[in-house]
Parts: sequence; structure tokens; C-alpha cells
Amino acid sequence: MPDVPDAPQGAHQFFGERLARAEQFVAVLADTGVTHGLIGPREVPRLWERHVLNCAVIEDSFTEGARVIDVGSGAGLPGIALAIARPDLDLHLVEPMLRRTTWLGETVTVLALDNVTVHRGRAEEFAGSLSAPFTTARAVARIDKLARWCLPLTEPGGRLVAMKGRSAQEELDEERAALAKLGVVDSSVRSHGSAVLEEPTLTVELVAGTVPPKGRSGRSTTR
Repeated sequence: MPDVPDAPQGAHQFFGERLARAEQFVAVLADTGVTHGLIGPREVPRLWERHVLNCAVIEDSFTEGARVIDVGSGAGLPGIALAIARPDLDLHLVEPMLRRTTWLGETVTVLALDNVTVHRGRAEEFAGSLSAPFTTARAVARIDKLARWCLPLTEPGGRLVAMKGRSAQEELDEERAALAKLGVVDSSVRSHGSAVLEEPTLTVELVAGTVPPKGRSGRSTTR
């Protein structure tokens, strides 16, 4: 087993009595997450600050008991981190690669997360068969392209919560016209976790209009 970083101060604030499960997730990421190519070896020392806690802090974007779709879930970020921090949420992880969905399913089982479902396929394949009041994604694509993938899965009046870097506001400003054409009726940049992270997590949050954009329909494959 590789060396696994200790949980930083502040992790308990978001994971509470489920901190041990978050620690187990970090250990899985440091082990099979690396060997499966989901996490780079150099990321292991900063798994908490840059990945797991970095994702968990966006939990304040979701209402109690909400259904959330994580598009392009990859290493379960942010989906699995949110599922641990917020057991009330109903998380659906959408990922097109078989190797990754297999790993996600195995990790969900190991962590005994009964509030997570894994779906194999591209986001656009689920339009019409899978939807939720909230969609989310991390490091998947520029906001205009991400909106085209996620908004068909976002219920009218719902919200896309996209994790972004320091240029979040600039990216949003540049794509406002394109987002309006996709039916976005409101948008903002939010900061999360400033009390526990050296560099807070930024999200671009888009509110879907009452008429969602059209997407290709497809069948859901669950595990």
C-alpha cells in the first residue's frame, strides 16, 4: 500500500462521523485509483486538499435530500466525495469508460455507499431517461460545452454546479451569450471551503430554464 496522507484539519467539519469512510476513499484513490490511471502518482500527497476535501466543500450547493448527477465522474470526484459528506443526497455517477465504471462500482461497494448509482455512457445518451434537480462536473470541459451535456439532464429550474479553477468568472463572462442560447436563465460564481482550504473551490452555477435543451435519448445502464 502506498503512503496515504492524513486527513487535514477541517475534514471533520464536512465528513463528521463518516470521516473514516472518507479516509478509506483516499486510501482507495492512492492505491487502485493510481494503478487504474484515475489519479496521477504525484497527486497522492495532496489527495485531500486538491481532490477529496476540495470536492466535498461544494456540498452547500445542494438542497436536503436532492438527486444529483455527476457527469464524467472518473475517479468519483466530486460524486463519491459528496456521497460520503452528504448521505442524504442521491448521487448518480455518469461515466462512459468501462474501466472507470467498473472501478467506480467496486469502490462504491467497498465504501458501502447505498446512495450512489453508477451509469455507463456519455451524458448525451441519457437525455430523456435520466434527470435531476442538480447536475455537477469537475474538470470535464469549458462551461459552454459542459452546459450542452449537462442541461438536458437538469430538470427545468434546476442547477448545474460546475467545479472550475481561478478563471471561473472570466470563462463565465466569455460564454454568457452561448449559455443564454442554451436556456440558462441565471448564472453565478461561488466560492466554497475558504475556512478549510488554502485555495477555496470555485463553482460556476447555472440555472436551467423552464424548457430544457434537446439532447439525444438513450438507455440507462446502472450498477
